[in-house]
Amino acid sequence: MAYLIIEVGAEAGRRYELNRDEALIGRQADCDIALTEEGRVSRQHAQVSRRAGRFYIKDMGSRNGTFLNDVPVGEQPQLLQDGDLIRVCDIVFGFHHDAPAAKRSVSGTLDLAPADDASDSPSAILVDEGPDPSTSPILSKVDVSASSSGTLQLTASVESRLSALIEITRNLGRALALDEVLPQVLNSLFRIFLQADRGFIVLESDDGSLIPRWTKARKGGDEAIRISRTVVRQVMESKQAMLSEDATSQWTDISQSIADLRIRSMMCAPLLDSEGNSLGVIQLDTLDQRKQFRKDDLEVLASVAVQAGTAIHNAQLHEGALRQKDLQQDLELAREVQKAFLPQGPPLLNGYRFVAFYSPANHVGGDYYDYITLPDGRIAILVADVVGHGVAAAMMMAKVSAEAKYCLASESHPATAMSKLNDLITMLHIDRFVTIIMVVLDHEKHEATIVNAGHMAPIWRRADGTVAEPGNDLSGLPIGIVEGFNFEQATVQLQSGDMLFMYTDGVNEAMNVESKQYTIGRLRDKVAGTYPDLESLRQFLTDDLREFTGGGPQDDDICFVCVQYSG
Repeated sequence: MAYLIIEVGAEAGRRYELNRDEALIGRQADCDIALTEEGRVSRQHAQVSRRAGRFYIKDMGSRNGTFLNDVPVGEQPQLLQDGDLIRVCDIVFGFHHDAPAAKRSVSGTLDLAPADDASDSPSAILVDEGPDPSTSPILSKVDVSASSSGTLQLTASVESRLSALIEITRNLGRALALDEVLPQVLNSLFRIFLQADRGFIVLESDDGSLIPRWTKARKGGDEAIRISRTVVRQVMESKQAMLSEDATSQWTDISQSIADLRIRSMMCAPLLDSEGNSLGVIQLDTLDQRKQFRKDDLEVLASVAVQAGTAIHNAQLHEGALRQKDLQQDLELAREVQKAFLPQGPPLLNGYRFVAFYSPANHVGGDYYDYITLPDGRIAILVADVVGHGVAAAMMMAKVSAEAKYCLASESHPATAMSKLNDLITMLHIDRFVTIIMVVLDHEKHEATIVNAGHMAPIWRRADGTVAEPGNDLSGLPIGIVEGFNFEQATVQLQSGDMLFMYTDGVNEAMNVESKQYTIGRLRDKVAGTYPDLESLRQFLTDDLREFTGGGPQDDDICFVCVQYSG
């Protein structure tokens, strides 16, 4: 069944069934939809007709015209669609076919936003209604003249107001969960202001958008509350509470926009934090032209808004602290998970010793090392570095770690395994790359095969104290950049006492207070020294790095691995 429902007007909510082929709208009493008290409506103003199950609207030569979705309708019938809005002077009808459609604004773009889920809280819509805030009377002043003597004023008793204000103060004083407290503030305000039909509290989100957080309507139903974004922004920017006794009469030049908002009288107050920053607004309005707010009403709302703004700010700080605590716990857990991904101990090989050091700049890092036992018994030693650091780099490194194990288990040739790993990472299409140095140790032949994917070459300290960097001339691209890249490999023969040192750039690029780097040269000199064992080397290097940087904050992840053949 199709029907018209009055969206804006004194009889808002009244429904007219369209159960005849023709329905006449006009001021005459014998019209199907008789608007007898509306002087600007023509005797026979408009007609809705039904043809083959479709409905059409046409103007009947009225003096003030008929509008369909803010477009003038002539004497040629215009097809109606579910949810269309028909304006006849100051009355706006919604056309519906079966179930009511979502409300639409006659002028302006709508932004839908979530509202409170309470049963008496309808959804809310922010409307760009178009007027220049600097010229709109409702926005240009706070003080307005007293209401006319013929206007009905509804005011709660002094006792009721005082009781409600005490309740608001008590609730806001203990407010930590705003979703529970602030809806009660609206309930209390409705007891103070009997003329209020609707109320809402809107807050500005971190990205600057306006979110209606709590809404209330005195009459239930599914009708959405339309909120003027212009009014909200003006109140927030000026930090002044504003009142209009009769928004429709003041905004005569944009009457359709105001009619769509259905505001007769409204007051809006800013919500400010303890530093005077605008958090949002609290607004009450009425749809009945006989009901108006007064200046002393605005003063009461403004005083409530001051308390509410402080409560909101405190609650936001509290919620932020809780989120920070949760985040801290999550990061600590992530740190433990990442530590579990790293080797829990060195390989146990006769004649070989291993030592490793790992320190992320944040809770988790993008550096990585691993010892992977191949099917034929060889040991692959990997040291890698994802560009950047932090959670994203750590997640990327977890993927690299898993894929590296797969590639090395399925491909015995080290360079081919690296090429396969590169293809798998490149196909992810992630805007990050990874540098890797891989040493495959054949502990029976005492050979080390080196594959370099854009990383620093290992430092090879021979037993006689000389130092070399094998594989430096065969360095390929970091993985994750170009699919199909073929890597090369180099093999060195280890002698008793030889040592291979692999590291990430968090070591050589560590900065001191003078912004000078530790450098590969300094690292090479330290590694070339003589130490009783590998643990002494690890302790010396970490102490030297700490002394060099002055103990300041770590700028990048630090990782190094050293393996020594002792014969």
